[in-house]
Amino acid sequence: MGYFVYGMVAEYEFEDRMLAHLKVAIGLKLRHHESFFVSWSNPVEKGSGRISLWVSPSIPLIFRFAGSRPPEINATWVNVLRDLSQSSRGLVVISEQEAEAYARQQAKSESNLPSGTA
Repeated sequence: MGYFVYGMVAEYEFEDRMLAHLKVAIGLKLRHHESFFVSWSNPVEKGSGRISLWVSPSIPLIFRFAGSRPPEINATWVNVLRDLSQSSRGLVVISEQEAEAYARQQAKSESNLPSGTA
């Protein structure tokens, strides 16, 4: 398990693979000086509830990983996280499996559009 350290005062625990994908997706947004929400649900063992953070280029972030090897990055997962960050809800943290299903659904929806409208 690694940690997403927000504003040098709050730490949030994420599995290393998830954290690596969040790092890439968040980095893509911040590189363009974009601010946005990041939201996720806490599991019961962490007290339940939801967390939303306003992420801005002016707020320091640290991604601290427990493992010594960086995981292979799944481009689909990163793209879905990035796409979600463009919505009014902001970047909603979802699992790799949920991202893959979301991407399949989006591709299916786009393939059902009449030609010339995509």
